[in-house]
Amino acid sequence: MCQFFVSADPILYETRSRTVRIHGVLTSIRLENLMWDTLAQIAADEGKSTNALIAALHDEIMTSSGEVSNFTSFLRVTCLRYYRRKDELANAPKSVVSIANR
Repeated sequence: MCQFFVSADPILYETRSRTVRIHGVLTSIRLENLMWDTLAQIAADEGKSTNALIAALHDEIMTSSGEVSNFTSFLRVTCLRYYRRKDELANAPKSVVSIANR
């Protein structure tokens, strides 16, 4: 099992900083390339740019929690939850999938 993980292309876990504008404020976010790719996929699914998705996630977490102590960790967890949800929907009975997609 470990071989699957250790054989990953190193470019996937290389970190990259990007500047994102949230409400007119530029902020730098440093994430692994795989996380940036996943955020781009989520954004595409939502019909948004990656920057627009990040700003929307920021607004939603602030509205929900009032603060976020580590926004980059929140983004990583968002990516993992995205894949977990896709897996759960792929393995769910068809009736459950149709309800979840409404």
